[in-house]
Amino acid sequence: MTVTLRQAQPQDLDALFRLEQVAFSGDQFSRRQLWHLLNRAHAETLVADDGERFMGYGTLLFRRGSRRARLYSFCVHPEARGSGLGRRLLEALEQVAVRQDAEALGLEVRADNRVALGLYRRMGFRLERWLDDYYEDGCAGWQMNKSLVCLVEEASTQDR
Repeated sequence: MTVTLRQAQPQDLDALFRLEQVAFSGDQFSRRQLWHLLNRAHAETLVADDGERFMGYGTLLFRRGSRRARLYSFCVHPEARGSGLGRRLLEALEQVAVRQDAEALGLEVRADNRVALGLYRRMGFRLERWLDDYYEDGCAGWQMNKSLVCLVEEASTQDR
């Protein structure tokens, strides 16, 4: 399966909404929320497109004046899990954050999502804070953080 990573466009709304429905049983974004992320938010969304459907996506939020980006949503289609797509997508999102001058990347993850926790830890994220009753079903979460300083320094070295 050949998957292309690209920046999401407003016309991707329907495909993103379908992926949300397939990938998450709760805490799904509504069409309105996805529309806002694509059109109004200070955000960047990458999609993983296999030519027929989206196999994943990730959205980064940026706050003006902050050097910290937030991985606001991260999703891999159930059929693509375990293929390395999550790692590839996360690495690409980190590069997007670096290009936006972020020095750190934060996220929240369900405490019971062992697969995602494993990926984030392998990718260098550290557990920062326990979040009681964080998700709509009452599940706790973890706030995680990763320094991007070494990636920022690497990018500035390549620019010289």
